Amino acid sequence: MNKVLVTTAVLLGLSAAPSLAADLKMYTKAAPAVVVSPWDIAFGGAIMSDYNFRGISQSDRGPTASAYFEPRYNVNPNLQLYAGIAGAGVDLPQSPSAEIDLYAGFRPTFGAFAFDFGGIYYWYPKGDLILYPNGNVSLADQSYWEVYAKVAYTFNPTLTVGANLYYFDSWLNTGASGYYLSVTAKVTLPSVLPNGIGWYASGEFGHMALGTTDISLPVYATPISLPDYNTWNLGVGFTYKVFTLDLRYYDSDLTKGECNVLTGDPKAVFDATDATVGNNGNVSKWCNPSFVAKLSFDMTLDSLK
Repeated sequence: MNKVLVTTAVLLGLSAAPSLAADLKMYTKAAPAVVVSPWDIAFGGAIMSDYNFRGISQSDRGPTASAYFEPRYNVNPNLQLYAGIAGAGVDLPQSPSAEIDLYAGFRPTFGAFAFDFGGIYYWYPKGDLILYPNGNVSLADQSYWEVYAKVAYTFNPTLTVGANLYYFDSWLNTGASGYYLSVTAKVTLPSVLPNGIGWYASGEFGHMALGTTDISLPVYATPISLPDYNTWNLGVGFTYKVFTLDLRYYDSDLTKGECNVLTGDPKAVFDATDATVGNNGNVSKWCNPSFVAKLSFDMTLDSLK
């Protein structure tokens, strides 16, 4: 009888073992969840055959380089805060050591809409007041700020369109207030290129509205109504991993005399046939049609993980 009881107990214990193991597994402490940091940093750089900004060369139609560093904080999947610093080599009349851009803002997204609101300060350190042999005079300090609002709408993985508005209180520290308004479009083309190379076509049409200069500035004996103008660009780009080669055509409807008014080009030459208020009879090639090749890279810390 005792043998029967012992045998029965052993069998019951063995039959309960799988259930006990299952219970133990159920209450085993789960592995800690992977915590994704809301912080990230974007950075990159570029070399280009010309630094063209809103249809006007900032590097005397010559090659230059640029770089940027941008910390980001993702509040949630639909809102990002950011601040950054960017620098570019320039060749401008006041002979600054560089252009340094300080900027900050926030980027909310709503479905297919992506917005960007912020402000930027264009700083041109170590500039000088210079009187050039052609009669052009530069302001010693042409640093100024802008606030901006941007929106992009992605119709599908191929087509994205956008609009941008920048407002400034004193363009290039001249006292002239105004705005820059542009529309953009980008088409991502089919991946028919070898080795993972992507490509796209994009363009922009913009209008620059400028006010009147401040008479208190040393280079303006009388107020000058700066010319408004339209500018546009069209190009194609090729992407490979973090690299982009962009080939782009820039143009504007500025005359060479108006270009001299806006730039004070030290190399501008006299041309009495292009009479424009404030240009001293000089004409500049800085606003001429131009073709710009730019090779850049863009990365984030997250992409390195």
